[in-house]
Formats: sequence, structure tokens, C-alpha cells
Amino acid sequence: MTRTEDSRSSLLVEIHDATVVIIRINRPAQRNALSQTILEALDATTSQIAEQTNVKAIVFTGTEDVFASGADIRELQTLDVAKAREFAERGQRIFQKIADAPQLTIAAINGYCMGGGLDLALACDARVASSGAVFAHPGANLGIVTGWGGTQRLPRLVGRARALEMFFTARPLTSREALEWNLIDRISDPVLEGALEVARSVLYNKHQ
Repeated sequence: MTRTEDSRSSLLVEIHDATVVIIRINRPAQRNALSQTILEALDATTSQIAEQTNVKAIVFTGTEDVFASGADIRELQTLDVAKAREFAERGQRIFQKIADAPQLTIAAINGYCMGGGLDLALACDARVASSGAVFAHPGANLGIVTGWGGTQRLPRLVGRARALEMFFTARPLTSREALEWNLIDRISDPVLEGALEVARSVLYNKHQ
């Protein structure tokens, strides 16, 4: 399969205050679906940043009203069993790399955070959401289950019963519900500024 997607425009990297890197998923026409190209770019970018000792925090965010809508379903439909397994394992490795990054990692959830996009947020150390953000694991409606670590990380945050409810019913959560469930750490508008405030606070306290 030939992919013509340009990862340089689909994943934007910005340096903020010298010590914070903002990684923005930029596929608004595809609702920020996590394609193979995006996963490869996330892998390369995260690996590169993890080695930069001057960078103390990484903030992941999206564009318009979408943080990330999950795996690119159109690509999934073209994969055979072996390729689908490889795709799942690649996502697991990349999100584990984010979870293991020496920097503080924060998801600035600006809107819809679905499926694999929620798995990305769960791999971060902290989650800040806009008041209009929506969270769901919609796999039950598609006959699939997330393969990027969400089945392990979600119960740790919200408890087994609530995690099973999300997985089995695909019911979306509002930001307020997500905060009550401990899925996110705070609600902030604008969300990126809230995430940067969390980064500044954590980094300041670490140096006290």
C-alpha cells in the first residue's frame, strides 16, 4: 500500500519556553485519525525528544475540535490478520515509549478523544481537557477492542467496573464525568494553556 501522507504537516512540533515541546496531531480532514504514518512520526519524534535533556515536558494535543479519533479505520480495513497484529503491536510499543519517557508527558485534550486517541492520552502522565471534550472507547460498536494499551491503563485510573462500562457500552463521557471518574486531572479553557500551567507547576515543584 502506498501512503502519500506527509508526516511533516500531519504532526506539528513546537518548542515552548525552551523546555516544553508541543506535539500537535494535524489531520482535521480525517478527524485526527492515527494512521500508520502518524504512528511512525510519533515514534520518531518521541524517541528524538526523549534524548534531549533540556526538554522537561511534552504536551500532546490535536486540532479544531478533535484530539484524536483513534486508529484510521480505512487503513485497518486493508490489513490482513498478520498486518493488523503488527499495527497493534506498533501502537503498543510507541505508547509504552511515551509512558516511559523521562520527560513529563501531558495530553491537552481539546475535543473528541476516542479509541486509540484515548489510549494515547492514557499513556501520558497527566490529562487536561477542554470543557467540551468527549471521551469514548467505541470499539464495541465496531466489533473490535482497542489494542494500544487502553485495556490495561484505563482500569488503573477509573477502576475495573467503570472501565468495563466504557469498553462494553461505548458510552461517551463528558469532561465533567471524566473528571469525576479520575480519567482526567483538570478541565481548562483554553486547554493548551491549562496543560502548560500543569507543566510549569510540576516542573517548579520538582526543583524545590
